[in-house]
Amino acid sequence: MIDSALLLAILSAFCFGAGMITSRIGLRHLDARSGAALSIPAAALLFVIAAPFTIELSAFNLTAALIFAAVGLFYPALVTLLTFRSNTELGPTITSAISGTAPLFAMLAAALWLDERVPPQAAIAAVAVAAGVALLSWRPDAALDRIAGGKLFWPVAGAFVRGVAQAGAKAGLLLWGNPFAASVIGYLVSSTAVISAERLRHGGRRTLNRQGLQWFAITGFINGSAMVLMYAALARAPVSSVAPIIAAYPLVTVLGSALFLRGEPLNRRIVAGAVITVAAIVWLATYRTN
Repeated sequence: MIDSALLLAILSAFCFGAGMITSRIGLRHLDARSGAALSIPAAALLFVIAAPFTIELSAFNLTAALIFAAVGLFYPALVTLLTFRSNTELGPTITSAISGTAPLFAMLAAALWLDERVPPQAAIAAVAVAAGVALLSWRPDAALDRIAGGKLFWPVAGAFVRGVAQAGAKAGLLLWGNPFAASVIGYLVSSTAVISAERLRHGGRRTLNRQGLQWFAITGFINGSAMVLMYAALARAPVSSVAPIIAAYPLVTVLGSALFLRGEPLNRRIVAGAVITVAAIVWLATYRTN
């Protein structure tokens, strides 16, 4: 079971990373908040279509459904909005670097709420992943002087919500172990939240265009797949085994951007970050399968 969970978590991280690449292409045609109001409902629509084939109502658990709905209000909806604000205030460099701390919050929440024992090896792996992601994401010309006042609240809050949401999803999956049910309920709530936020905001909109619609629809399908895979992994393994692997998705984003989007060329810093991140995941996988 643990082996399959690790594979699902790796596939989830790959999809999350790929979704970041497609969203960057989409941002050439549409702003981030409008893109979120397209991508999340697109994934929700896919889940609704698949629901009759993937969810057995006879296994329905009201408490689990309420937990999935609560998680959906925060993730991906609130996380998307917090990331948007963090990118605006601090830029993508600092935002991405701090996002790597999410598994630390996830493991702490799992220990407090679910009485999960966090093995020292898992904690060390999570710290190593956070360090590797920071190296991957960091840019020498990052504007450190922008870290002032309460601006760090936005990326830290995003990492906190992302991590706590994973522990919350695990709590629901312990009662109703259907990752598709968790996804469809969560995404329906998230869709309502992001569409409401889009309708309430003033200014900053761009006219919808075919390219933006296409790329953010693709992003929604990829991120939706990532979410199902993550929930499937959480249904099979402790949060401490899954969260550090999910947090490694920037590795896919950075390498994919360098190879396919002609982004920043590979250099020693990126290679070092990739080596640290991969080594941490391999070590965690080796430990869990022993």
